[in-house]
Amino acid sequence: MRYSRLLPRSAAPLAALALPLALAGPSGAASGISVSTSGANVSVVTGACAQNNGSWGTASLLGAQQTSFAQGRQVALSGTTVSQSAAWAAVAPGTYTVMVRCSNGVSAGSQVVNVSATPTTPARAATPTPSRGVAGGLGGATRDYGTLTLGVGAALVGSAVIAGAWFLRRRPRSYRRY
Repeated sequence: MRYSRLLPRSAAPLAALALPLALAGPSGAASGISVSTSGANVSVVTGACAQNNGSWGTASLLGAQQTSFAQGRQVALSGTTVSQSAAWAAVAPGTYTVMVRCSNGVSAGSQVVNVSATPTTPARAATPTPSRGVAGGLGGATRDYGTLTLGVGAALVGSAVIAGAWFLRRRPRSYRRY
């Protein structure tokens, strides 16, 4: 009796490696920005910029009549390789556009934000840089993975590598007849 394989010999290890990588979530640099407001304070967080000559880049807050990056209220980005941020205090109510330009001249993105006259959350002391970033916004805006998440991801990748090696080491036993 002859047995046929449903998948080619190299397809199963590739599938075993692809599953943990698909479940691992974002791993590269995030593109785009995440903007939030708290009363008259506006903050922006990005992970798209790299440090160049000691600078991460600049963020600009543009009012309704302003059309270019240079016309807005500019603030230098500060942060780490994972997350860069900037903030503006005492922003008058209205609609604004927040733009972020990295130090290499590349735009990290822009987003429109509405500042209301009354705060929607309890007032906090304004800080120029949020200590933990913004916990909302676009997907991939925060990257604060805990120990459990990293452990589960490492276990999935490790088991995929072991399963792939085991599958490749198996040899068909052609001398067995049924």
